[in-house]
Amino acid sequence: THLALALADRLGVPSIPVQHHHAHIAAVQAELGLAEPVIGLALDGAGLGDDGSVWGGELLRVEGGCGGHGWRRLAHLHPLALPGGDLASREPWRLAAAVLHDLGRGAEIESRFATVVGAPAARTVRAMLAQRLNCPTTTSAGRWFDAAAGALGVSLRQTREAEAAIALERMAADWLRANPDFEFEWTRLDLRPVVADLFDLAGAGVPALARGAARFHVALANGLAHATIAAADAQSIRHIVLGGGCFVNGVLRTRLACALTRAGLFVHRPRASGFGDDGVALGQAWVGACAVAAGSY
Repeated sequence: THLALALADRLGVPSIPVQHHHAHIAAVQAELGLAEPVIGLALDGAGLGDDGSVWGGELLRVEGGCGGHGWRRLAHLHPLALPGGDLASREPWRLAAAVLHDLGRGAEIESRFATVVGAPAARTVRAMLAQRLNCPTTTSAGRWFDAAAGALGVSLRQTREAEAAIALERMAADWLRANPDFEFEWTRLDLRPVVADLFDLAGAGVPALARGAARFHVALANGLAHATIAAADAQSIRHIVLGGGCFVNGVLRTRLACALTRAGLFVHRPRASGFGDDGVALGQAWVGACAVAAGSY
């Protein structure tokens, strides 16, 4: 952003800010030439929201065609605290601890995590959450995957981006292949109760952990589907766009797309540009072009 502002100033041209998740959806609109307004589902690890907080689990209305610079946020996943800020994205147990605290179960943090991460770390995170010290919030779907992995004990620390989410998806995919009729009704964007139930499965063996991973995926897909269908009806919109790196997850993507299609909605996804941040530049260029054409900058 600083580079763009400096370059625009040097060239004497306008600088047009484009919100990260808006760009994810706009990239698909640009690539597919979608002329109608869409409901955009933008799910990823992190992106700065226009309110200054960290977003990543967003339902957006984005106007179609040359009006693509127009958008607004309709709904989002329940906010989750990030004890330690960016450090929480590398240590999923911190996200799981945040869920416990948010549900009034903060006293369990030390007993559950001290033996695996060390008593000082567990005690410190509990105190941080209690005092709201260095605990920014996020609506990120990626961090909810981390919370689920931390609750199950599948991943307490990760050395690569999305390592916990990938492990969780692999377990869920294997279990769902063996149990294709599994269903779990969930209609909310607040996943705290779902993650809370996963704590009881930690250490229960691979089959139980895999079932928990599947339950989390199905709940997330069903909650998003319910919210998206309601938003589409309220907005009189029939086209849905999926964007953001979390949709690399085949279990989530397939479950959600099937639910939306059954509801009579048209589901669109990126083709050449990809779900991740490799497509953001295309979305930014499209939104900028729309804003220039409309004189809205």
